[in-house]
Amino acid sequence: MTMTETLLPAADLAFRSTTRWRNESADYRAALTALLAEEIRLRRHIQQVAAQRRALPPGGEIAQDYAFDGKDGPTTLAGLFGRHDTLIVYSMMYGPDRTRVCPMCAALLDTWDGMARHVAQRAALVVVARSPIARILDCAVERGWTSLTFLSDPSGDFTADYVGERDADMPAYTIFRRSDGKVRHFYSGEGGMEIADPGQDPHSAPDLNPLWVMLDTTPEGRGTDWYPRLDD
Repeated sequence: MTMTETLLPAADLAFRSTTRWRNESADYRAALTALLAEEIRLRRHIQQVAAQRRALPPGGEIAQDYAFDGKDGPTTLAGLFGRHDTLIVYSMMYGPDRTRVCPMCAALLDTWDGMARHVAQRAALVVVARSPIARILDCAVERGWTSLTFLSDPSGDFTADYVGERDADMPAYTIFRRSDGKVRHFYSGEGGMEIADPGQDPHSAPDLNPLWVMLDTTPEGRGTDWYPRLDD
């Protein structure tokens, strides 16, 4: 969709749907058609926001070529791009003082592990934590993660610049772009409880965790006090 294209009103598109479900009532159909119109508007807005994100001006050049420890030894941020010019870095909550990985991070990475090979067709993707690399790799084995690339931030320099405090045990989603021989920060998810609406967590929009997207389609929704557990 381009900015010059004229779109039909969402309600008109929704009214075109010929799908009908067994034994549905007229009230149900009217409500579902109204919902479909809102879903069309949401779809359009998601695309609009994505285009706005892609149009961001160049971000700040990285202050240093951050050093990491990986399964195969030391590496640097610049070395993580591989054949791509875009690098996605997820910082998971697994600091040295945490007994087990954060259940929310685990729920996210459980799904990303299956997607990693597909993401790798378009961008480089790594997961970073502040624990020693051996401990991180043990965690990956425990969780059954086999496709994701895990790294340790031993100095805390990267964490201090792009996550929070040097020993921050908090999640972060950061994207870097390589162009003209330089690596720049492109985008990071921002905000904490200060941007949350009443009664809601400040989750991403669109949400990067398929768990929440799926639960949003159910009658019970996400709930107000439910969070994933590491063990069933």
